[in-house]
Amino acid sequence: MRTVRKGPAPASLIQHRQQPHADYDNYADKAALRQALVAEQRGLCCYCQSRIWATPDGMKIEHWQCQADHPERQLDYSNLLGACLGGHGRPESKQHCDTRKGNNDLCFSVCDLAHPIEREIRFLGDGTIKAEDATIDDALNAVLNLNLPRLVSNRKAVLTAFQQRLQNGRRVDPERELPRWDGNEPGELPEFAQVIVYWLQKRQARTVE
Repeated sequence: MRTVRKGPAPASLIQHRQQPHADYDNYADKAALRQALVAEQRGLCCYCQSRIWATPDGMKIEHWQCQADHPERQLDYSNLLGACLGGHGRPESKQHCDTRKGNNDLCFSVCDLAHPIEREIRFLGDGTIKAEDATIDDALNAVLNLNLPRLVSNRKAVLTAFQQRLQNGRRVDPERELPRWDGNEPGELPEFAQVIVYWLQKRQARTVE
């Protein structure tokens, strides 16, 4: 996961909120909403960082605080995120991200600039995601199922491929490499980019020490 810097809401969403009896279901321009969410998340799921696309079958529109319990936030752009399909239609044990989360609450927000989620999580060499805070760690596993074997395998594969470049003799300068992965360069981010950001920042810290 990486912190999402929310941009302005689509004009059609702002206009819709001003209409009588406006709700999420009768908001017609979800295409514009999808495009805005995918753009500000740099093409990655807000939770697992797999690739999403701004189409009905390429992503889900996630309400961080669910519509059932927080109807007043159903059209609040700061409450809306782009998530992957998360194993929709598969058994619960195979679901992840928004699909697994359902109407459950999360103890953290990926949009909280004051408390960046990157400070709370770490990635192990085997692809596992963990948090020192037990409540956050439980949310990663029980609510979002981010240690689903397929996701663990994908994260490890990204790290292994990156490390292979080092084994082939290429010198990696964290200062020059980080912008490609941490969002400081324009365009879509590589899938599971935060795994590499975490690894590079650790390497950078060891160099400083």
